[in-house]
Amino acid sequence: MATSKSTGKKKDSTNETASLKKENKKIKTELKEKNEKLLRSIADFQNLQKRMGREIQQSREETKNRYLCELLDLKELLKKAYEDNNPKEGLKLMINNIENFFEKEEIQSINCIGEKFDHNLHHAVTTIEKKDCEDNTIIEEVKKGYMINNKLLRPAHVIVAKNKNKKN
Repeated sequence: MATSKSTGKKKDSTNETASLKKENKKIKTELKEKNEKLLRSIADFQNLQKRMGREIQQSREETKNRYLCELLDLKELLKKAYEDNNPKEGLKLMINNIENFFEKEEIQSINCIGEKFDHNLHHAVTTIEKKDCEDNTIIEEVKKGYMINNKLLRPAHVIVAKNKNKKN
């Protein structure tokens, strides 16, 4: 009977070995497939990065060219105004072109005089003591400020009033 038990163990061991080999082969195949899939994904990602880089560069160049064409038009108008006997008309045309360009690009000027000082929109150049006025009221605009798409493009440089009669 002892031989029958050992033969049974050998048979079970052989079946187990065959099963493990089969499972090992299956796992190796799956690993190879997943590795290939990973390598394809990495290659696709690298290609995407390169394509996006090219598209970003192309977009920058198109934007730059669009603005340079606008500047060329303005330069030509300025040159015509300079050569004209009455340059005022040429300058007026140039200002209108600039204003149209600003409108097209959604650039608006910031109205300041008489408004309360807002550090988010204004840059105080100086303060002046003045009678009969509220503190932090803008009394003069030194340099115009601009917004683009409701975001600050350039703060307005202003002179702010400080009430002279106010007691500390």
